[in-house]
Amino acid sequence: MSNTLVEAVKTLLKETFDGPEGNQSWYTESKPGSGIFGTLEMLSAEEASIPIQGTTIAAHTDHTRYYLWMANTYMKGEKPNLNWGESWKITSVDQITWQQFKEELKLEYKALLEKIELIDTVDEQTANGIMGSLAHSAYHLGAIRQMVKVIKVPSQKS
Repeated sequence: MSNTLVEAVKTLLKETFDGPEGNQSWYTESKPGSGIFGTLEMLSAEEASIPIQGTTIAAHTDHTRYYLWMANTYMKGEKPNLNWGESWKITSVDQITWQQFKEELKLEYKALLEKIELIDTVDEQTANGIMGSLAHSAYHLGAIRQMVKVIKVPSQKS
């Protein structure tokens, strides 16, 4: 991949996960904490376990981690044994499990950034995997942020 494309992908992945730098954004809210990690940090395990439209934020979080793990595994030249449905079975988490989910997501994200940094040339499958990781993660960021709006409804004062 060209250096320009590598830098652009890294910038958008960082915005997706870490949030935008300063008050500048390519597509998320232009404020700190609007990426996946900032959004998840403001949630308790109990809130992450509230079912909304048949799923939970905990399930979205683990599913996003699972996708990154899959992309990282393929980028190592290995073929993972996939079971997509497992992450969607998560209905509730305790505080320890919730913290573990967030930490494992960060590890997979950091591994993906490191792999992207080392790429000299890329075949079509790898390029699609990297771009798919960005699109898939951005989708789940949007889904999680919409779910947060349901969970954290501002109190109505009369």
